[in-house]
Amino acid sequence: MALRTIREIGDDVLNKVCKEVTEMTPRIATLIDDMFETMYEADGVGLAAPQVGILKRIAVIDVGEDPIVLINPRIVATDGEQTGQEGCLSVPGKCGDVTRPNYVKVVSLDRDMKPIEIEGTELLARAMCHEIDHLDGKLFVDKVIGELRVVTEEEEEE
Repeated sequence: MALRTIREIGDDVLNKVCKEVTEMTPRIATLIDDMFETMYEADGVGLAAPQVGILKRIAVIDVGEDPIVLINPRIVATDGEQTGQEGCLSVPGKCGDVTRPNYVKVVSLDRDMKPIEIEGTELLARAMCHEIDHLDGKLFVDKVIGELRVVTEEEEEE
């Protein structure tokens, strides 16, 4: 496993739509391992492949339960609404309030390329929406209500 460089806002790769993954290869497996390592090292809860410069529809998420690998994910159902603070490893030091669904159902392939269905609420729903947005070339900054804020030390510790 290896740490990858996280691309930051302004890098064109973050605004491109990613291509579907058609097969699990050793390179894709290594990418997934590297993405988890990179995400954990940066204290993130999610990371999408374009954030490390790879235009593939792959995201990894860990909100403190079981680590999740999403390959070619699609949101198939949403319900409710939540507005909360969001940040992004590709937008370091900044955060803002974003409204997202409170419940999300995603269909995807897992690491073994088997179909899975994941349902999540609150933070998991927010993380899935945020990472899938990355795969479509969208950043949370475009959805921020009001202004982006500088992350305070107290917010970083949370």
